[in-house]
This record gives sequence, C-alpha cells and structure tokens, in this order.
Amino acid sequence: MPQILFEGLEQSDDARAGLSHYSGSVTSSAFAWLPDHQLGVAATLSHVDELVGQVSDLLFMYQTRPDEIFELEEQLGFPNTRTVVTRIVPMPQKIPLLVADALVALRAALEHALFAEVEARDGSMDEKTARLIEVPAARKADDFLAWAKGRSRNGPASLQPRSELVRRLEGLQPFNRKDAEDHPLARLVLHTNHAKHRTPAVAAVRIAAMYQEESLSRSMRDLPPRPEEPLRLGDVIAETPAGTQVPVAIFPTVGINRPGTDRWPILITELDEISGWVRRQAVPRLITGAEPPEPRLPTRYEISIGHDDERGAIEAGSLQSAPERHQQRLGAAFVRIDLVDTLCQMDGAPGAEQISTWLAHLSDEDVLERMSCLKPTHSFDAATVHRNFEVFKGLRDEVRAFVADNHKQGAATRSAGRSSPR
Repeated sequence: MPQILFEGLEQSDDARAGLSHYSGSVTSSAFAWLPDHQLGVAATLSHVDELVGQVSDLLFMYQTRPDEIFELEEQLGFPNTRTVVTRIVPMPQKIPLLVADALVALRAALEHALFAEVEARDGSMDEKTARLIEVPAARKADDFLAWAKGRSRNGPASLQPRSELVRRLEGLQPFNRKDAEDHPLARLVLHTNHAKHRTPAVAAVRIAAMYQEESLSRSMRDLPPRPEEPLRLGDVIAETPAGTQVPVAIFPTVGINRPGTDRWPILITELDEISGWVRRQAVPRLITGAEPPEPRLPTRYEISIGHDDERGAIEAGSLQSAPERHQQRLGAAFVRIDLVDTLCQMDGAPGAEQISTWLAHLSDEDVLERMSCLKPTHSFDAATVHRNFEVFKGLRDEVRAFVADNHKQGAATRSAGRSSPR
C-alpha cells in the first residue's frame, strides 16, 4: 500500500531542508512612498492575509487529520495489481468560501488603490465619472487601448489616454507577458468574476507528486509532474505486477480550479502567487510609478484595534505571509512524524511517546532547523549516510537528555510536595 505523506512539494528544497522564510517586522520608519490617502490599502492587504491564514488553518486540520484524506484499496488482477481510490474525505465547505473572500478582497485592494490615487489627483467627482474608475486586465494590447479610449470622454482627468496613471496601469497588464493567461492579474480577475457571478472557488484533493521511495530524485522539482486534475473515486493511482510490493510515497494536496480551464494548481500556491504580486508589485507600482520601493508593505499588521498612529502600526507589521507560515507548519508536521518513526528504532532511544513529547515542545522553526542538518542520500554515499547517522544520534541523545531532565524536575516536585508542612 502506498504511503501517503503531507503536502510539501511546493515548499521547494529549502523548505524541505528546514530553512524558514524571513519573519521579522518592518522596522524602518521611512515609509515615505506610501501617502496618507493610500494607508487603507495596507489594511485591506492585512485583511487578505488574515483570510488566507484562516484558509491555511482549515487546510492544515484537513490534511493532517489522523485518518488519511483519501483511502486506497489493492485490487487483485492479472497480470497486475491496481491501487484504487475508494474514498475521499469531504472537504470543509468553508475553505472555498474563504478562498473566494480572499481573492475578492485582493481585487478590491487594487481597485481601492486606483480610486484613492485618482481622487487624490482630481478631487471629488460625480457618480458617472467614478463608475469609470477600474483596473483592467487586458490580455492584448489592443484591448487595453480600447479601455483607455473608453475613458476619454467621461472618465476622470487622471485616467485620460497617455496620462501617468494609465501608463502605470499599462505596466501591470497581462499582455506584457507571453503567457498572459498565467499573469497574476489575469488569474485574479478570472477567479473573482467566477466567485462573484457563479460559484465560490472550486477546490478538490489532487496528488501533487508520487514516487517510488527507493528512487527519490535529488530535487523534488525533478519528480515527474502529475496531471493537474482532481482525485476521483475509482482512480487507479498505481499498478504493479501481481505479488510485487513497491513502496510508493504520495504527496496529496488541495487544488483550486481556474475557472473555464482544466487547470488545478495547488490552492495555497495560487493564493500566494496572486497575493504576493498584488502586495509586492501591483500596489507599489500603482502608487509610485516606479520599481517597488523599500520598505516592503507588511503582509499583515494589527487591524482588529484602532491606532492613533496608523502608519506606525503598519511599520510594525510582519513580513511573513500566511502561505509561508502554512508551508512551515506543514513541513514541521511532516518532520515530526518522520522523526518519531526514525528515532524510536535507534538503539538506546526513548519510546515513541517520549519522542513525540520532546518534538511537541519544540517550535516549528526548531524542528525544521534540526532537520536541515540532514543531507539527502540519493546515491547512498557512505560518508553522507554516516554523517546523517551521527545527526540522528545527536537527536536521540537530545531526547534522552530531555526525558532525564523532565524526570529530575518531576522527582524534585514530588519531593517538595512531601516535605511541605501539612
């Protein structure tokens, strides 16, 4: 039976090695590039990250449930045995609803930034003019020219053809890339139009990667790509000669359908790429008309309370995004399970429960840092195998010290309890 592992393919080799993303705060007070009339966009982007954080929390609970998120059955045949999907655990309906909310809020951040910029330049305007303020998503240059000409009569002065704001918008358009349909703005509009007018985001379980455990590639990126398609009951995911056992590792994940296509990219990656582009590229370029300046907008800051100094609150925000936290959390969960299985088999190691207790008291960053000391052994190089064994011995000894320390503390507590006056 294939072994099902947690989602982790999209984390890259650095994440698998335990290298966490930078998670510091924005400390510079030189946020001069963000004018007062654009402070609201930072709050909207923070709200987006909170929504994505809720999505990742639900995904984590779903993907790390004690039972697998899908069940497999070996069906005997001749000359091969087939591994067939017999059950898929239903996904919480709140996941696609929150995804849709996050994407709609991202588009709102762009629209609000443009409106604030027009209003700051042109002042108040009538409703007819205001309705013409929008962020287009043109896949062809001619479509953008037509959009710009459509504002020449009744549009605001700052959105007239060849104006500075139109130039900034032109630089954000999908047609600037050969793969215009994969441009983050094109994807954002595709998702939000579908969510607003048809159904919320459509998400489903899919297999991100699968490989024979004895032939793991040097890099996860080297693994054969899996079809971007949802997993369905009755799917045959493996076929082996009858009577032969081939250990296979499976990386399940949750994909999101790009409306109108057969594409099912990994959900959290899709959110990460689109939100990262809006925050790091689109909004700064729309506001400044130049390369994104420093410091970068934080992914989130505290918006659940009011601030006398909103700019100061923004500057104190975090640079680690919800998708980054999600990948770190999933990676650590995978490592914890793997380490329990490995360490408890070593001579002189404490039991699995004690190893789990030790791992539970470590932060995700600490777990991944320890795992980063290990090196892949794809070629079974003797020196690498020996080095990894020494690392595992060090981890085993760390667990033993942890258990011994807990035992001493427990004994001291019991002794203090017996000696206290009654």
